[in-house]
Amino acid sequence: MLTTYTRSAGWSIFLGLLLLLVGLLAIAVPFFAGITASVFFGWLVLFAGIAHLVYAWSERGAGAILWQSLIGIVYVIAALYMLVLPVAGVLVLTLVLAFYIAVEGVFELAVFTRLRRLRGAVWFLVDGLVSLLLAGLIFFHWPSSSLWAVGTLVGISLLFSGIARLTLPMGLRSL
Repeated sequence: MLTTYTRSAGWSIFLGLLLLLVGLLAIAVPFFAGITASVFFGWLVLFAGIAHLVYAWSERGAGAILWQSLIGIVYVIAALYMLVLPVAGVLVLTLVLAFYIAVEGVFELAVFTRLRRLRGAVWFLVDGLVSLLLAGLIFFHWPSSSLWAVGTLVGISLLFSGIARLTLPMGLRSL
């Protein structure tokens, strides 16, 4: 397995630098990064909707066909909404993201209460509190938080993915 990583070190470094650059760009212009994420997500949802509609015809029974068709139609409508109105899509994605972060924060706090006696468990508490604070900031400032939330968080994710892709081959060189 180690040889697999060493053979692809050049590609990993290239990908890491590319992800770093794109991540920094997304952080620098978060609104445009959010719109880009909304359009990308819109295309994914559109393909999923089409897949549901195609799959519906392989089902047996009117109820199953109807259910899969309705799911497919909802996906397609949501996708078209995000593709035709990407700014509105960013507004909706921001709310979905805030709910996700809030729920994640609550779960992290629950994990902390179960593991609080273990060494390092305090990081679950910190993660939960920071998540709830971030979700609260997004909710409190919505819809204006849509200007920065999705794009900034996507940028941070890309930045850390780039760092991970860069550090792996560099760490392997020291072996």
